[in-house]
Formats: sequence, structure tokens, C-alpha cells
Amino acid sequence: MPAVARTLLIMPRSPMKFSQLKDSGHWPTLLTSFLYFDVSFMVWTLLGALGALIAPSLGLDAQQKFLMVSTPILSGAFLRIVLSLLVDRIGTKTTGIIAQLGVMAGLAVAWQTGLSTLGQTLLLGVVLGLAGASFAVALPQAGRWYPPHMQGVVLGLAGAGNIGVVIDHLAAPRIAAVWGWQAVFGAALIPLSFAFVLYAIFSKEPPGEFKKKNLADYWSLLRQRDAHWFCFFYTISFGGFVGLATAFAIYFRDEFQLAPVHAGEVAAFCTLVGALGRPFGGALADRLGGIRALGIFYSIAAAALVFAALSHNLWLCGAGFFVASGAFGMCNGSVFQLLPQRFAKDISVMTGLVGCGGGIGGFVLGMMFGASKEHTGSYVTGILLFAGLCGVALIGLKLVKTRWRTTWGALAAARI
Repeated sequence: MPAVARTLLIMPRSPMKFSQLKDSGHWPTLLTSFLYFDVSFMVWTLLGALGALIAPSLGLDAQQKFLMVSTPILSGAFLRIVLSLLVDRIGTKTTGIIAQLGVMAGLAVAWQTGLSTLGQTLLLGVVLGLAGASFAVALPQAGRWYPPHMQGVVLGLAGAGNIGVVIDHLAAPRIAAVWGWQAVFGAALIPLSFAFVLYAIFSKEPPGEFKKKNLADYWSLLRQRDAHWFCFFYTISFGGFVGLATAFAIYFRDEFQLAPVHAGEVAAFCTLVGALGRPFGGALADRLGGIRALGIFYSIAAAALVFAALSHNLWLCGAGFFVASGAFGMCNGSVFQLLPQRFAKDISVMTGLVGCGGGIGGFVLGMMFGASKEHTGSYVTGILLFAGLCGVALIGLKLVKTRWRTTWGALAAARI
């Protein structure tokens, strides 16, 4: 290893303080990116929040229920790549505006015409995937304003917009109880429109010139094994968070016979810590190093999932899922503390690729829930299988740790 690399490897990196945010970058863009992602995440997981109400009215079985709530997650996974390509061609702000208009149009049609079949609901789910794809807009728009040593906190704060799923589970069942579940689609247009106006007025394009990417660039990055590792780690972390978030309402209603509003409250409780944990996970990764932080969080998530799966008491089960969701949320922040250090010049493409992996992970977890319930009569097998994937992630970290820290990590401007 070169002498300069060895020197940088042993140099202490000072942890970033939150007070530095006001002196660096562009805080209105950071704030509006958070708000844009917040309302987008809210509508992205809307079918999950309403799943316990929609499924009985459409006569869906267990697998169909989880296909319904997981379709927006899978759609968002692949649409993130599309939006990543657009970001480099027409800018982050213009891309965000176009995506938001598409989501609002889809919700307006569903509100006015209604949903009476599984096919119609799945089609809405595909459109709502545009909201999930906002991840590929909000994170690079906010992150490109700030220096490398602040990426963990900045991308964690922008990504903390996933707290929108908590709003879903608290508000959607209550609105549905008064006006019916289809009215929720119209109600969602109110915060979407508000956030749209603020984003259009106050957010700004990040400074600097960025190379326009095409599909060949994605294939080129996929030839690098580190790209596969980042996609895999995020498949488990974000997949775990969003998969649980979309499954909770149905799970708690099925397992503990809770009313939809009560199931939504428990789901919101379990999801909240994961949504809030993302920036803290990024900050802790800045301090401890992303690899060490990921190891801690994956271990906690695996143990908590096993505990939740084997608990037959509502509060013990809820506590297990609360801890698992929090660990996955902090994992997300840790992954994005590492990503800009390794792929700084290709961050928009890698955001799309990694985000795609996360969406696929959420879809897989949702389908694990559905298949497990349909074929075994219990959710336990599906939950334990995903806990096992956390163990596989820990093995992966051991395999890459030394190589990452002694190659690109030695020259990084943050702890690895």
C-alpha cells in the first residue's frame, strides 16, 4: 500500500457536528428534499397502510394481499434507475417535478374512478412506484451540496423522509373509517400538492458538472464487484425496513385480530424508529466507520426478527419489530455513508442501482410473508428466512472489510 494511503488510513477523522449543516451546502434544498421524499414515501406505501381494508373488499387471499402491497415497492425499484438517468440529463429538480406530477395524476384517477379489482389496484401500485423512485432524486440533490465527511448525516437526513410511512399508518385508516378507503387517495393529494409547491420554489440544482449516464454505465458498474456488494447490503437493510412497513398493518390484523385503526397505530409505532433512525445511523457510521456500524445493526436486526417471529404476545412481538425496524433504518444510513466514498463520481447511477436493490428486497420480504402465510398458515417461516439473510450480510461484511479499508477506504475522506 502506498505511504500516503497508510498515512490517511491511520489519520483520525473528526466526526461531523450537526451545527455544521448551516454553514455548508444549501439548507433549503436539504429541507425540501426531505419534505419531497417524505410525502413521496407516504404515498409509496399507501397500499400497505390500507391493505387490511382493501383486501377484504376485493376478496384477496394471503399471497394476493402481499402482492398488492409489494407491487409499488418493486415498481419503485426499477423506476429508480429511470429517474437516475433523467437526473443526469434534465436535472434533479426537473426530474422530481415530473415524477411528482405523475404520482398526483395516478392518485386523482384512483380517487375519482375507484378500484374494484386486483388488476386495477396493481396498476395503481405501478404508478405509485414513481413516488418510491423519488429516492433517486432527493438523495443526490441534497448530497451533492455537501462535502464527503458530511455525507452520512446529510443523506441520512434527506432519506429520513421515509417517516412518511408512519403518517400513512396513523392517518389512512382513520380517514377510511369516516369516508371509505378510496377517499384516502384524494386526501393524499393535499400534502402532495403542498410539498410540490415548496419543492418547486425553494429547492435548487446542486453545483458542479456531472457526466450524463446511460444504460451502458449501469452495466459497466455492475461489472465491479463492489457494486454488487452495495446492492446486496441495501437489499437487506432497506428491503427489511420497507418490507416490514408495508406488511405490518396486515400482519397485526391477521395475527392479533386488531381493528384497522389499532393495527395502523401499532404499525406506526414499529415503523417510527426505523424512519427516524436513518440519520443517526449515518452519523454513527461517520464516527465508527460504516462497516462496523453495519455489523452492529445487522446483528441487532437478525436477533429482533427472531424474537418477534417467536413471540405470541402483541407487545413483545411489537417490541421485536420495533427494534428490527430501527436497526434496518440505521443500516440504511450506514450504507449511504459508505457509498459516496466508493462511488463519488458515479453516485447518481449507484443511487439508482442500490435503491433498486432495496426495493427488490422489500418486495421479496413482502412475498415471503404472503407465501409463508398461504402455505404454512403462519408468518414465522418467512420472518426467520429474512433474519437468516441478515446473517448472510454479516458474512459479506467480513469478506469485504479488509479489502475495502486497505484500498479505496484508505483514501476516503470519512471513516470506513
